[in-house]
Amino acid sequence: MHEEVAGSAQGRTSASPAARAVLVPVLALVLSATGCAAIAPGLHASETGMTSRQTATGPLEIVPITPAVLVDQANARAAAVERRAHEPAVEGPYQYRVAPFDVLSVIVWDHPELTIPAGEFRAAEAAGNMVQADGTMFYPFVGVVPVVGKTLPEIRALLTEKLRTYVENPQLDVRVAAFRGKRVQVTGDVLQPSTLPITDVPLRVQDAIAAAHGLGPDAWTRGVTLTRDGKTIALDLQALYDQGDVSQNWVLQDGDVLHVPSRLENKVFVLGEVRSPSSKVMARGRMSLAEAIGDSQGFDPLTSNPGAIYVFRGRYDAPRVFKLDASSADALLLAVQFQLEPLDVVFVSAYRLTDWNRVMTQILPTIQGIWQTADIGNRTVNTFQ
Repeated sequence: MHEEVAGSAQGRTSASPAARAVLVPVLALVLSATGCAAIAPGLHASETGMTSRQTATGPLEIVPITPAVLVDQANARAAAVERRAHEPAVEGPYQYRVAPFDVLSVIVWDHPELTIPAGEFRAAEAAGNMVQADGTMFYPFVGVVPVVGKTLPEIRALLTEKLRTYVENPQLDVRVAAFRGKRVQVTGDVLQPSTLPITDVPLRVQDAIAAAHGLGPDAWTRGVTLTRDGKTIALDLQALYDQGDVSQNWVLQDGDVLHVPSRLENKVFVLGEVRSPSSKVMARGRMSLAEAIGDSQGFDPLTSNPGAIYVFRGRYDAPRVFKLDASSADALLLAVQFQLEPLDVVFVSAYRLTDWNRVMTQILPTIQGIWQTADIGNRTVNTFQ
């Protein structure tokens, strides 16, 4: 390549010693660079430079994308499914336990004086017995009784026992008129982020999302998080929707925070010699290498080198680099099965002649300007002679 440039320069400057005297140093400076890629504009992928780099885990290794790599990917996904957080086993049926600020409604049959009438224009929670912050409730004849943490059957048995002194064989019905004590937060990419009460009906993750009017258009269902007691648990709701994995549909507890992240935070970036370099949103948390390139309108037929397609993954101090040689079209079958991860960078290298053409595009205006200046000076000297 260097010889071609030198020969071209000699041919163009042979007619003008003055032009040759100016152009030769310029070309010598250009050709002194270590190859065309070193001075060509744009991004470059040098395997020599990459493999010589030291990372936190040792020398950077470029892993060719082969059927064995695809098998390792499939095994890793299967292992991730096995490690997926599962709902802890709950002993016995679900029972609601009364919390502070709940409002209870107590009915004593055949004893209306012990039952507060709600009336036509009074809400049940306004007419009931509110549980105080200290966990107690006042009831006529019985006085102050502790009710927090008890189930409705336990409260019914407690009141029945204490009323026996005043009422013969009392028949009681205890209900929760207003659930005010236990709440969960639903945040993130849902249509209506809100605070939801926990009631006597189990509130599961999908129930909470439905109560928040459903998922937003950019919800990342594979990255839903549940924060409980200071610990964050990752849930894969897409597995619930696709495979019916009910272990991801946890029963929510008081104080839980359910967050649905946005998939816009987990894109794939396609750069280099494709027709439309851009960032791509992973639909349903999945995207193959072939999809990423196809959604970027494919390889640039004039400048791309399909034999050097790189996938950069991970942090800068400890990256992983995969390489696909798609110079043969059947290798694209590997690209169909190679699954990308959020924040992967796909880079399609340029063909070597592309680098050379870009170098020439940059230096030709300078050479032409110098040539014209030297030629004008030469004609001026000849005129005066």
